[in-house]
Amino acid sequence: MIELEGLTKRYGEKVAVNNLSFTVRPGIVTGFLGPNGAGKSTTMRMILGLDHPTAGDVRIDGKRYPQLKDPLTYIGALLEAKAWHGGRTAYNHLLCLAQSNGIPRSRVREVLETVGLTAVAKKKTKGFSMGMGQRLGIAAALLGDPRILMFDEPVNGLDPEGIHWIRTLMKSLAAQGRTVFVSSHLMSEMALTADHLVVIGQGRLLADTSMADFIDRNSRSYVRVRSPQRERLLDVLRQAGIVAVQSGDGVLEVDGGKAEQIGELAAQHRITLHELSPQQASLEEAFMRLTAESVEYHAHSGTSAPSPEPARQQWGDGWKRG
Repeated sequence: MIELEGLTKRYGEKVAVNNLSFTVRPGIVTGFLGPNGAGKSTTMRMILGLDHPTAGDVRIDGKRYPQLKDPLTYIGALLEAKAWHGGRTAYNHLLCLAQSNGIPRSRVREVLETVGLTAVAKKKTKGFSMGMGQRLGIAAALLGDPRILMFDEPVNGLDPEGIHWIRTLMKSLAAQGRTVFVSSHLMSEMALTADHLVVIGQGRLLADTSMADFIDRNSRSYVRVRSPQRERLLDVLRQAGIVAVQSGDGVLEVDGGKAEQIGELAAQHRITLHELSPQQASLEEAFMRLTAESVEYHAHSGTSAPSPEPARQQWGDGWKRG
């Protein structure tokens, strides 16, 4: 378990991490999200004792990192790909780490096999691709068979097979009761991997909740409806107090979870439906909505930005966008 309490880091007048408090628990994959410059890497470095906090505390299974004897047996981490001596082979790189942390030599071959690098174990790492480097970094994190794993952008440079592999690996590690803490900018991948989310912006905690709750609280859910009898359907919905909004191509949108009610009303009035589908925002959409005010670096195309949502025509009395 990783515990942060009031963790703060300042660089002169710049506050990189601002009073962060949260707990990364075992048995689940916890995703660590935030815009560029949010303080994610600084937070991870403080967890590993690479940066010293200005204030606050961070503990790994109840101890500060400098108090850990043979730290690789407590926490394994991948913070930067290719963090090795290019003149060493993959095997010798891991062997040096093992010998300095009291880890048996046999463990080196085990982790090389786990990450799929057995065939290149005797090759010098300077010739490794980015994907191979990621696999070697993950092997180093696994070397001490730790109860806590921490990965920063672990899928960078991996091909689709490699991405599927690391996703499956992280889930299996969590299923073994280990603590898995992973940072990534790939929202689609995080949505498939993480059970819980910690989101920060400008160094401050924005969310600490389950994946499902995060999406529910930071997105709009609605029902898409298409019918060749649209005008009649609109009258029926209006009479039932249901507000529908046209979004283009004859599609109607109804906010909230009313799919069953709409279907029953259509059946009662013999109205044909071509589509009745509940819609839920993606993790990316929910993340963008929550962190919109915390983005530090904005890109500008030089042209007028499109509206984030298509213009909608109001149908029914009293409708307005919240």
